[in-house]
Amino acid sequence: MGEIILQVDNLSASYRKTTVLNNVNFKIRKGSLTGIIGPNGAGKSTLLKTILNLHPALTGSVRFFNQPFQQAKKRIGYVPQRGSVDWDFPTDALDVVTMGLYGKIGWLKRPNRKHKQLAYEALEKMGMADYANRQISQLSGGQQQRVFLARALVQDADFYFMDEPLAGVDAATERAIMNILKELKANGKTVMVVHHDLQTVEDYFDHVLLLNKTLLCHGRTEEIFTKENIAKTYGGNMRWMGENREYAVHSVE
Repeated sequence: MGEIILQVDNLSASYRKTTVLNNVNFKIRKGSLTGIIGPNGAGKSTLLKTILNLHPALTGSVRFFNQPFQQAKKRIGYVPQRGSVDWDFPTDALDVVTMGLYGKIGWLKRPNRKHKQLAYEALEKMGMADYANRQISQLSGGQQQRVFLARALVQDADFYFMDEPLAGVDAATERAIMNILKELKANGKTVMVVHHDLQTVEDYFDHVLLLNKTLLCHGRTEEIFTKENIAKTYGGNMRWMGENREYAVHSVE
């Protein structure tokens, strides 16, 4: 088993006095690819944001590589939900990816040719090299998601967090993203992904974290992703469609 590189203890968070995370505890080991699964409003995105110090915690502690987030943040990459990004910002795909290097370049310094080459290679890996000079507002949703993933890749982080990277993308983009995530895992990186499609969980993730405002269970997919645990996570919003693992999820915000 790999070393523990993320430890979350008694983590709680709220929005407008409403608790959205309650006493969450788990550990993540190096080299795992974990899907964060739960109904709408379960606190999945809030969990990522609170772990990454983007949303205040009410209680609890988070440690990366046995350090506070501020000391470990250069080793961490984050891909937010596509809907939270201002895609009308006037910049091209290459510049967006180059921004992923600013932690190494320094915000007051200009990227050099080597930095631009690294950014271009990350775009190439995502099949987006031909769009390097295209304004991001002119890209399709799937293309924008590939660019954002390239920005995370160019950081060469040890731990990646991704908030619904497969939402609203075409089948080819979904395959490309999952191939990259599995390659990251094969190279010893650690990845946590907020994911909504129950049909693909077993194919995509070796670990799952089932969340509905609190942690229901966490562990290896073949052990945790069961009919009983899924029903417990989704409650009355989930209907089991048979032993071939088809699900109908009816959840509301």
